[in-house]
Amino acid sequence: MKRPLTRSAKIQLGLLVLLMLAVAWGVLRALDRRSTQAASAAAAAQSLQTVPTYQLGPRDVLPVVLADLEVTVPVSGSLEAVQTAAIKARVAGEVQGLRLREGDAVKAGDEVARIDSTEAQARVRQAEQQAASAQAQVAIARRNQDNNQALVKQGFISPTALDTSTANLEAAEANHRAALAALDIARKGLADTRLRSPITGLVSARPVQDGERVGVDARVLEVVDLSAFEVEVTVAPSAAAPLKPGQPALLQIEGLPDPVKATVARINPSVQAGSRSVLVYLRVPAVQGMRQGLFAQGHVVTGRTRVAAVPLNSVRNDRPQPYVQVVRDGAVVHQTLPEGLTGLLEREPMRATPELTPGTPVLSVTAGLIRDGTPVRLPQP
Repeated sequence: MKRPLTRSAKIQLGLLVLLMLAVAWGVLRALDRRSTQAASAAAAAQSLQTVPTYQLGPRDVLPVVLADLEVTVPVSGSLEAVQTAAIKARVAGEVQGLRLREGDAVKAGDEVARIDSTEAQARVRQAEQQAASAQAQVAIARRNQDNNQALVKQGFISPTALDTSTANLEAAEANHRAALAALDIARKGLADTRLRSPITGLVSARPVQDGERVGVDARVLEVVDLSAFEVEVTVAPSAAAPLKPGQPALLQIEGLPDPVKATVARINPSVQAGSRSVLVYLRVPAVQGMRQGLFAQGHVVTGRTRVAAVPLNSVRNDRPQPYVQVVRDGAVVHQTLPEGLTGLLEREPMRATPELTPGTPVLSVTAGLIRDGTPVRLPQP
């Protein structure tokens, strides 16, 4: 006969049953969570394999247009004054009278400074005395020559003595000429102590101070003439082929609100050894606010042509070769562009794309970069 369970045994049995139920519930929850995670992973993998279709906006697409382009060659460079002068010391010594500073105006021929002329003046006085002494020797030799000629005619001296006096006169005259040449050199040295500006312009640099001792060829002042400017630009040989002197150009100069008209002045006949580029010089008229060294960017107009083209900002350059994003059969295709012309259409920069048919949809700069082959939907017309 079985004994009835005690109260404590019943409590222990109930706790055991509850524990078993809790374990079973936890196992079921874990299995359910695993199945949910597996389903999520499968859905994520499926979504990764499925390429999304992009809906393009009206501003993201533009067609290739057939337009009359103003063919241009892009150029950029720095403004340089046509006339600049570096005033250097021709003799060594102490700089005196240097009062001009950067921005001061100076005229051609104005004395801008001088070098201490104490030694130069002394050399001039020395050369003058030597020239006077040589002239006196010439006078003595000439009197002897005249006397000897009279004595030879009277038969008192031989012709040999006359030849000797003639040679002495010629030597005295040669010494006098040499003394005069030395005097000219001394006067030239004295004149070189006064520094004068060769051009009219503005002082752009003052490397030395008044009272400073300088050597020969030391820069004392630099003067810039702001009445005419040039821009030296480098272009590729293929782009330089259509360029000719006299062609018009339009430049946007740093700090100036309006573009400035320029002209092709010269083209270097040689190609630069390192960069394999051609130097082209543009003549720019002076405009209020221009300064030497300002950056200029623009284009040279070389002609007109009718060709299929797209806006220049839609051409991407994040690869070795430029390309455009074309929409074909509902997907984006990266179309590589060979080297081509650039031009203007109503002042908008354009890129000639003769390999594209007019009307072909091309992604604009607002669309950004979309992977090649991505499906897209064009906006409704």
